[in-house]
Amino acid sequence: MTGRDIFKIWAPRGAKWVEWVRPVPFVGIDENFEGYEVENFVIPKINYIKEFTTDTAIFIDLPGNNSIKEGLAVAKLGFRPIPIYNGTDEQKGAMATVDNKAIKIGLIKGAIELQNMQIRKNAPPAFLLDTNRMNRYKMNPSVFDNSWDIYAQDIPSAEYFLKNGICNIIVRGDCIQKDLKKILYPFQLKGINIFLADEYENPKAVRLKKTRERNV
Repeated sequence: MTGRDIFKIWAPRGAKWVEWVRPVPFVGIDENFEGYEVENFVIPKINYIKEFTTDTAIFIDLPGNNSIKEGLAVAKLGFRPIPIYNGTDEQKGAMATVDNKAIKIGLIKGAIELQNMQIRKNAPPAFLLDTNRMNRYKMNPSVFDNSWDIYAQDIPSAEYFLKNGICNIIVRGDCIQKDLKKILYPFQLKGINIFLADEYENPKAVRLKKTRERNV
């Protein structure tokens, strides 16, 4: 499959929320893309969601393609996985701060899995993020910095969530990273409940504080 074919599987026409699927990681995937055949791709069991509800959206913020694997797990429960990765690729043979090849492998594997799933057109969303996106540590000047942040325009607005019956957001990860926290703080002010979930325990309600702008 080409990157275009895979994109269409992740963003099927007529499905809700798919306009936020980012096309960036699908660029460069072609029928000769290497590595996905040997990837050990196991969909995990979900413990932090006990039952499916239509008033909840999820942000799965895990390292590499682990977020894709877990996105497929919640897809089995009824959610629509929405990949919003936005990292660029390094030049061939160069080193980079973020491994985007793992994301592409996950998207290919995930597309194969999604073809066998029946997800409702209006299923609530599960947005997929790579925790490594903010890895800006460079071992030396020759390392390509392809780190990235998520911004408010990358996801639906609080008003759009509420208009479509979403009043709860679960962030699945070890913490709520600063770029996502900056976006979700005003969501909380507008009446959307924010929860943080680890791998095993039930989601816990959190109260976000306004992030301070750093002086340049």
